[in-house]
Amino acid sequence: MATKEKTKVPAEPTNGTEERNPLLDAVRKVLLASIGAVALAQEEIEDFINKLVERGEIAEKDGKKLVREVMAKRKKEAEKADDILSKRVEEILDRMNVPTKADIDSLGEKITSLSKKVDDLKKSQA
Repeated sequence: MATKEKTKVPAEPTNGTEERNPLLDAVRKVLLASIGAVALAQEEIEDFINKLVERGEIAEKDGKKLVREVMAKRKKEAEKADDILSKRVEEILDRMNVPTKADIDSLGEKITSLSKKVDDLKKSQA
């Protein structure tokens, strides 16, 4: 049996400014694996149905319809899984007190507003 070597995520920054986030790396690996699995599953479904058509077990028209139905159901399930994953990632980031893009944008707007007020005060005192 062949064994796979596990790659370790460096605990130290990879360069002077960038740190590796183990959670982000794990999510990336899961998403890439799921994309590969989806592509493989689609090919296998089409191959299986084509074999049924070739053997005459189902009509070609029925085979095409079955492929469309299976793909539609798979798409619906993938969207559902994506929603669940998004909610869970959001919950995890919330527990870790990681600010959202909206939080950062809001702070940027406040900084801009306060900077303008400071500039106005400086002008009025000069």
